[in-house]
Amino acid sequence: MKAGRIKQWAVGGAAMALPVLANAQAADPKPWQLNMGRGVTHLSQNAYEAHMLALWICVAIGVLVFGAMAVAMFKFRKSKGAVADQSLTHSTKLEILWTVVPVVLLLVMVFPATRKLIQMYDTRESAMTVKVTGFQWMWKYDYLGEGVSFTSRLDRKSDELRQSGKVIAAGDHDHYLLDVDNVLVLPTDTKIRFVITADDVIHAWWVPALGWKQDAIPGIVNEAWAEIREPGLYRGQCAELCGKDHGFMPIVVKAVPKAEYQQWLAAEKARNAPAAPAVVPAAAPAEAAPAEPAAPAEGETPTTDATAAAATQHAAVAG
Repeated sequence: MKAGRIKQWAVGGAAMALPVLANAQAADPKPWQLNMGRGVTHLSQNAYEAHMLALWICVAIGVLVFGAMAVAMFKFRKSKGAVADQSLTHSTKLEILWTVVPVVLLLVMVFPATRKLIQMYDTRESAMTVKVTGFQWMWKYDYLGEGVSFTSRLDRKSDELRQSGKVIAAGDHDHYLLDVDNVLVLPTDTKIRFVITADDVIHAWWVPALGWKQDAIPGIVNEAWAEIREPGLYRGQCAELCGKDHGFMPIVVKAVPKAEYQQWLAAEKARNAPAAPAVVPAAAPAEAAPAEPAAPAEGETPTTDATAAAATQHAAVAG
């Protein structure tokens, strides 16, 4: 009996410690993660702060409510001769109190939440734009204005494992179903605008570390933005049930410093540039043709080589 009670207290203590453990969470979700991650963008930090504010308020309410219940059950139980005070049941003061307090708490939370929500949709003054298009079942990325585009789909090793029929163990693939053949490379400390759409069915582009999720809908262009603070690899998935291979549409974002990004972009532009046309060598100049004799005037006898020779001989005899 005593061991069971100790176990109950241990479980309760662990539950109370959950908000404290949130400070140790990384950007990407981890197995058995207990709380929301901080992420690596300004928006993800906003979402984390709003979440923690609401969480701590809920913890405080829980402590007060369950603390009052515990005191009522143990101190004022019938076995101690306590008699229920029926005046509390219809107390006007208490009714007003527990109506006003939740309204005040909601107002405390709504103003910072609204301000952060407005920031989430403010894509002005972006340094670059990336177009994201969802296909069954892959993503296409276009760096608008740069002439660089490519598709990104599940990596070959994950695809072979999923179709092998074997039970996949942790050692078979470090990032099973979360790796791609072409990662989306982005610069850090740069405001990046995303325009998101789809070609066939509804998809949803979601990287938890960026702090937002946006639907990709055919015929509609949605917007979002991110400014990644820390270099690294950040993984996500399609978050909309888009078809039979919905679970095999991972997303991998590689954030690198600005200088490294410019090098990568230059290499991609050179790789995607059209081949230069072959240079045809110029033809050798033709030999000059002998000049043609001038045409005789009207009434003149045409001069030929024979008549010219005879004229020369006649002039010599006369002399």
